[in-house]
This record gives sequence, structure tokens and C-alpha cells, in this order.
Amino acid sequence: MRESMTSGKIESAVVPTPHRRTVRRRRLFLLAAAIPFVALAGGFFWYAALVDEEAAIDRRADAIVALTGGPERIGEALEQLAAGRGKRLLITGVNRSTHADALARLEPRYERFFTCCIDIDHSAINTIGNAIETRRWARERGFHSLVVVTSAYHMPRALAEISHQLPDATLVPFPVVTERQRAEPWWSSAGSARLLVSEYLKYLVAIVRMRFDAPDRSTELASGRPSADS
Repeated sequence: MRESMTSGKIESAVVPTPHRRTVRRRRLFLLAAAIPFVALAGGFFWYAALVDEEAAIDRRADAIVALTGGPERIGEALEQLAAGRGKRLLITGVNRSTHADALARLEPRYERFFTCCIDIDHSAINTIGNAIETRRWARERGFHSLVVVTSAYHMPRALAEISHQLPDATLVPFPVVTERQRAEPWWSSAGSARLLVSEYLKYLVAIVRMRFDAPDRSTELASGRPSADS
């Protein structure tokens, strides 16, 4: 009798009650659900640290490509062209109503380059289009290395898209950082934080898409109004 009572106590202590099983399942579910969010958050802080780094170009390339979307990008690209970092410059994603003479007036110091060494693309309407037009331009002119000029927060996605279209090309990033961005870290401004989160999510979507998407080999893009970094 005493042995059966002892055995019953042991079994009740070992076998989980329905309540304990429910609690355990909830904990496992919460843990499984938390892992993707932790990975996503960790990836974001890696991305934020990556775009916060300013790169100094210490090498030349065959040519330079500037992706429009901010006024500083074209100016920085022209400076790189004037410094001899590349033989020619492509400005891609320019509004169809904006012509070379208008851009030259914005940067009078470099006006002479617009008649010899600059090509303007009005076809690209987003970053994918920028990459496709860059591929077409580089292939036509035999360029194998490019200095890529765009905003720092946009650079990872721009490099990924261009590399996807030009897997054999050497890309040299030149991220543009404004004085305001230097003075105000992204976490100190709600607007900057939203921009960075948005660009990080676009980058992730682009990386996933490119795993299943072959490079676009067409040479013509549908016409439309350029949309900065869309």
C-alpha cells in the first residue's frame, strides 16, 4: 500500500499537467515567433552601422555612375569626374524634363564636362531601372569598373542591384553623406529613422527578389517620371 502511494506521487510529479504543457507550448511559440524579429532588428542595426561609414576613394575606375535622388549626388559625381576617378559619367534617372544644359547651370564649375564626358539617362524610374541602364551603358562602352555615387542610406541596395546586372564588374562605392546627416545621427530624428527603416526593408526585399530573378537583358525601359530610390 505504501509503495503504491509512493509510486503515485512520483508519477504525478513526473507527468506534466495539462496546464504545464500549455505554458510550455506558449513559451516555445513565443520563442519561435521572437527569433525572426530579433534577426530583423539585428540586421537593421548592422545596416545602420554600414551606411554610417564614409568611404574615401583611393582608386580609379573606368567610369562613374550617379543615381539621382538628391542634389548632392550629381555634384559629388562631377567632382569625382573632374578628379579623374573615371573617364566618363552616367547620370541615371534624370527627370525627362531636365536636360544637360539645366544640369550644367546648376554646376557651372563643371560645365565643360557636359559637352564631352557626361551621358544622361531619362529612362530609369527606380533603382532597378538605374541598374539596367548602367549595365547597358557599361556594356556599350566597354567599362569594367565603376565608381557608384548615391546617398549612403541607398548605397547597399544600389550596389546589390548593379552587381546583379553586372556581376563581373568591379564597383567602387562613393556614399554621399550630407552635413545634416553628419550633425544629426539617424536615431535623433524620427524622419531619418523612418527613412533608414524604409530603405533597410527595401534592401531586404531586393535581396530576396534577386535570388529568384535573372538579370534583365532588355536594353529599353518603359518611359515614365523618375522616382527617387523607389
